[in-house]
Amino acid sequence: MEARLEEIGRQYDELAARMADPDLYSDPKAYREVAREVAHLEPLIKAWRALCQAREELEGAKQLFNEADDAEMKQMAREEVSTLEAQIAELEEEVKLRLLPQDPNDGRNALLEIRAGTGGEEATLFSADLARMYTRFAERRGWKVETMDRSLSDAGGYKEIILLVSGEDVFSVLKFESGVHRVQRVPVTESQGRIHTSACTVAVLPEAEAVEIDIPDRDLEYDVYRAQGAGGQHVNTTDSAVRITHKPTGLVVTCQDERSQHKNKAKALQVLRARLLEKMQSEQDAERAGARKAMVGSGDRSERIRTYNYPQNRVSDHRINLTLYSLDHVMEGSLDLVVDPLRTHLQAELLKAQQEDML
Repeated sequence: MEARLEEIGRQYDELAARMADPDLYSDPKAYREVAREVAHLEPLIKAWRALCQAREELEGAKQLFNEADDAEMKQMAREEVSTLEAQIAELEEEVKLRLLPQDPNDGRNALLEIRAGTGGEEATLFSADLARMYTRFAERRGWKVETMDRSLSDAGGYKEIILLVSGEDVFSVLKFESGVHRVQRVPVTESQGRIHTSACTVAVLPEAEAVEIDIPDRDLEYDVYRAQGAGGQHVNTTDSAVRITHKPTGLVVTCQDERSQHKNKAKALQVLRARLLEKMQSEQDAERAGARKAMVGSGDRSERIRTYNYPQNRVSDHRINLTLYSLDHVMEGSLDLVVDPLRTHLQAELLKAQQEDML
């Protein structure tokens, strides 16, 4: 492990030196790649170098303890040894965790796509509740949320809504939200007080930069049409809504949230790039997808991952058998109550796999 850390440290120093080279800024794609790798390695290198320094200080403290004649000096050295040993144990654990295989997308922003599934209008209302939950969660973390597109239902919910969440480590936190979210509650339209079950699907995609996914215009087919709201009523008197078809893959993206056709086109292209990046990475990285499936679910939007039971104030994550009776807090944005155990479970599984590989 020490030899591996030494090699990673050399790589980090070389990349940091490249960041100081003015010529690098003339190539935006290369600069982004280097900057992303530096940001990825920096926490590990800082923890490892802090660990090395703490170990040196511990040796000095032990030597002082052994050589000190004065009782007060000996006691000070003993306390320093105890403090440093605790600090070293924490840093060793941090280094182990940061050496675990990392998802290259973890530092990216994320596109959050929420679609109403089974359950009719009640499902569209739940999709609006989920969008609000994620927005509140993002606000608590200091992230920015932008609506890319949405389709309203007659009941005032969302048939579909796409959010762009921007900030530090967004994708690493939200990526395990992909899947089917099931809700059990009494709909507002239910006169008999019966509990209904509805569902929404969530897909979390890493945002792609324009320099990463270059889409030739010849591969795109554009259609413009008049934006519509709930019930099919026209909410616009101009053809501002945009539909883009990526001819090589057949992927179709629409956007009508903005009044400007130009802005809708830009947002639709942003969503299309994210979907193309996800498609490309899924095809190239089946091994990573298999590892995730074994640990916390595949991220497949057809997999049921969580149930929200309103009568019991219960939320259950089926992937790690987690049950909490604090649904009200989760829906108000305390999603870390669920996300943190998921991430801890993933780390434990990865550590276990790493230790088995070393045997």
